[in-house]
Amino acid sequence: MGRPREFDSDDALEKALNVFWRQGYEGASLTDLTDAMGITRPSLYATFGNKEDLFRKALDRYNAKHLCFVDEALKQPTARLVAERVLIGFAEAQTQPTYPPGCMGTGAAVACSDQSAAVREEIITKRVAMEVRIRRRLDEAKAAGDLPADAEPADLASYLMTVVQGMAVKAAGGDDRSCLCRVVKTALMAWPTAA
Repeated sequence: MGRPREFDSDDALEKALNVFWRQGYEGASLTDLTDAMGITRPSLYATFGNKEDLFRKALDRYNAKHLCFVDEALKQPTARLVAERVLIGFAEAQTQPTYPPGCMGTGAAVACSDQSAAVREEIITKRVAMEVRIRRRLDEAKAAGDLPADAEPADLASYLMTVVQGMAVKAAGGDDRSCLCRVVKTALMAWPTAA
């Protein structure tokens, strides 16, 4: 029978998430991770797998904890409110005072080299899944007459995700929440409305 763990794996994962969020996947060394988590490399491997496995677990935690607002946004009664809640939710998530600025996924994906293609693909898969969820909600809005007949839900979902990723880059570059909220306001000026 093995020795019991001498650390809180949930707390350690939260600390790893913060390292990946600040430094990206490739920028976070195993030493950075184990130092922040307060564990040894053998403990990391035994509990979380390799660095890529740890990143995937941290990314899942990030999505569940910091992007949970998307579920509520998709329940809004109009397409415009869906768009507004998605954009405001991301503006808030990307500028939390107790977390690194920007988006963990966007930051990691942008900085991944070909050696980390599997990590980049994982991030892209999660982004595409979110975009698909938004598109489906906008499909419903169009079918209900809440969007103009010539509106393309897939293009609108792509537009929202493009704005969100741009805001992530701006937040990581030092822009604060008020700046991102102005971006949201401007982006919503282009949102189509049913006649």
